Amino acid sequence: MSSPTLFSIVESPTHPNAAGLYKQLGITETCFSSTRKAISALKKQAPDFVVAEFFYGYGTNYAGVNVSNLDVFLASLQKYSANSKVIIMVDKAEMKYVEKLTALFPIHAVIEHPCQPRQLADALSE
Repeated sequence: MSSPTLFSIVESPTHPNAAGLYKQLGITETCFSSTRKAISALKKQAPDFVVAEFFYGYGTNYAGVNVSNLDVFLASLQKYSANSKVIIMVDKAEMKYVEKLTALFPIHAVIEHPCQPRQLADALSE
């Protein structure tokens, strides 16, 4: 049996390096520096988990159509890997906008920054 796979979308320095935790849990991590690169990989491999940060799209950011930095990726995820569990990390100031994202896409867990390893481990084991 193969180990579970996880896509980490690392778009800021606040994204925690959890490589040790993933290894301890027997999860194979693949890191991406952008959602665009992660979308490309989705076409080749369906991850069991996705861990990414949520950034709300204020005003004209993200073409004014999307709620956040994750919308296009999550739409692609529905097409290529609908069963993947998505864990998002969010700054306290942007927590109030997460509802807008969860109204559009299934989110497995939301963790407020600073993300603690125990919180991430709990979300991965649920």
